[in-house]
Amino acid sequence: MVSHSIQLNLSATASATLALLIGMGLVACHKEEQAVVGVAQNAVNAEHKAQSAAQAAAQKRDSQRAQLANIPLPTKSLYVDVHEPGSWANPFLSVDSDWINLRITMVDANPSPVGQGTMLRPEAARRQEVQVRPANLADALIALPPGAWRYGRVVAVAESPLAIKKDQPKVRRNVEAAIQQLNDLGIVVEEWPTR
Repeated sequence: MVSHSIQLNLSATASATLALLIGMGLVACHKEEQAVVGVAQNAVNAEHKAQSAAQAAAQKRDSQRAQLANIPLPTKSLYVDVHEPGSWANPFLSVDSDWINLRITMVDANPSPVGQGTMLRPEAARRQEVQVRPANLADALIALPPGAWRYGRVVAVAESPLAIKKDQPKVRRNVEAAIQQLNDLGIVVEEWPTR
């Protein structure tokens, strides 16, 4: 009788242990399933955020393009013979490792030809230079008055002559990024000193 009760206890214990193991297995599988569902949900959320950011960037770029569309297309015959940066009448970008120097020459406010280009009305007095972060380049160009675009929608870009030799690779990457940004905006780029 004792052996029969031990066998019953052993079989009950084995059944309980087996039920416990099956229950733990189901709980563990459920937890793994929840973890997989959580990772999948995070991936979907990240994808939605990336899509939203891309759509916002595209809308911003389209808005910037629309604002720059008021500037006429460039007329190459007006600037084909300009070989000196000081003679360039449109926006001129000098790209450094951290900044972009934007130089513009404002249009003469006096329409009279009397005294034009003399000491009374020097062109250098109308020249302005502003340092711009590369991320703010499009906004800076949009903010320019129409008179700063005498050749049309074209910008000259050059590496800064003041750049430190060890920063040349970074300067070159910034030049290429600026050219890409300008092309995305529909602005023609004249890279100097390649001419």
